[in-house]
Amino acid sequence: MDAWRNVLDPLHIVSLEEARPLRASSLSDSDLRAAIRNGTDTAAGDPGLYFSGAARLLPAMRHTALLLNSFLTIILVCPAAADDWPQWRGPRRDGISAEKDLIPQWGSNGPPVLWMARGLGVGFSSVSVVGNRIYTMGDSGEFSFVHALDAAEKGKNVWSTRVGKPGGDHPGTRSTPTVDGDRVYALGQWGDLVCLEAKDGKEVWRKHLKQDLGGQMMSDWGYSESVLIDGENVICTPGGKHGTLAALNKKTGETVWRSTGIEDRAAYSSVIAVEIGGVRQYIQLSDKSVLGVAAADGKLLWRAERRGSTAVVPTPIYQDGHVFVTSGYQVGCNLFRISSDGGKFNAFQVYANKDLDNHHGGVVLIGDHLYGHSNSKGWVCMEFKTGKVLWSSRGVGKGSVTSVDGRLICRSEGDRRSAGKPSAIALVQASPEGYNELGRFDQPERSTKEAWPHPVAAGGRLYIRDMDGLLCYDLRKR
Repeated sequence: MDAWRNVLDPLHIVSLEEARPLRASSLSDSDLRAAIRNGTDTAAGDPGLYFSGAARLLPAMRHTALLLNSFLTIILVCPAAADDWPQWRGPRRDGISAEKDLIPQWGSNGPPVLWMARGLGVGFSSVSVVGNRIYTMGDSGEFSFVHALDAAEKGKNVWSTRVGKPGGDHPGTRSTPTVDGDRVYALGQWGDLVCLEAKDGKEVWRKHLKQDLGGQMMSDWGYSESVLIDGENVICTPGGKHGTLAALNKKTGETVWRSTGIEDRAAYSSVIAVEIGGVRQYIQLSDKSVLGVAAADGKLLWRAERRGSTAVVPTPIYQDGHVFVTSGYQVGCNLFRISSDGGKFNAFQVYANKDLDNHHGGVVLIGDHLYGHSNSKGWVCMEFKTGKVLWSSRGVGKGSVTSVDGRLICRSEGDRRSAGKPSAIALVQASPEGYNELGRFDQPERSTKEAWPHPVAAGGRLYIRDMDGLLCYDLRKR
């Protein structure tokens, strides 16, 4: 309410409550505009819309008043939009949902199950959610597909579009589709990058990261990156001698730039966009570096050597001029401070340790603390700026994490050595004080494959992808 007083007060509308009859009545936009133009005390035909007689609207206020009409239409007629999850790790690519006031604890059966959809095929892809539309990927038969589902119709398939061939080592898709307005962008494990119409899945354009862009991967498990849409470009990581990163025009797929000064092979991580020292840039992990390139032209701005092993997967985390990265296979984690002086950037290592060596389940930063699974210690809470571990716990065993409403949703990947709960999903308080579970349950109809897709919380619902199936849970208070 306070945020709107600066708009309402110049118009001499006493409160939103007094303005509320505007949309409840039959007052037309033309009548409203006439009232504003004439500066009358009440709008014609609607005495419920009252402008204070103490001050008529001045001509200079008329444009603001007309804008207010549009704002009131949105606020008073349309319910608040749910927090969408339009891409990998959510709107900010940080694994944190903005949802609030959800159920604070879970029973032994977990949140209420709303529905379960089948027919998604083989895949480790998570989901993107925009409104009632859900997007994911999977292998079926001779092809990999992007699927669009209707959340309001219990996950009913809306459309499915071919991406490329299926399979690979650990067969199945890896990437999560990225939704931008009326377009969906998805990357298959063999390098097929497609742009589709969101409404019906019609193909708009396609490129191949290897055949068209000369891409090179660090190892043989297939492309896993979820591409980033930033402004007019698609940002992706083909890897190789033509430039580690690439920007493609999101409307046509044509190459805008390839990164210069860096030719590392692609890893399995996904790009994040940040601004440091007034310069917008993309941060990414490669097979042997953590790096930042300029969003404008792909020029290498800074690089820190950091050799990965076998597979480098987790998405970087950025806060206050610092970049946190982690990966498994005995590599561990690092924090780098990125300095900026007159447009010149440098990366300085703050710490390096193996206390949070995350394989691919992801890490979230809440306040000043990192939370995630460490291959060496189990679930841990670590100070972001110092690397100090505040607590560790076996929890549900190795798995993935998403944060919502000040809590962690920790999903076991299915390691049967972990606390005897190979399919457990737990709600955990995100606190540096200690590991505190607020409920856990075993996922029903669990597949025999590893449960690698990250949980997603959007629109008051929890989405759990498990190979061919997608479970939808209700997180809302009743």
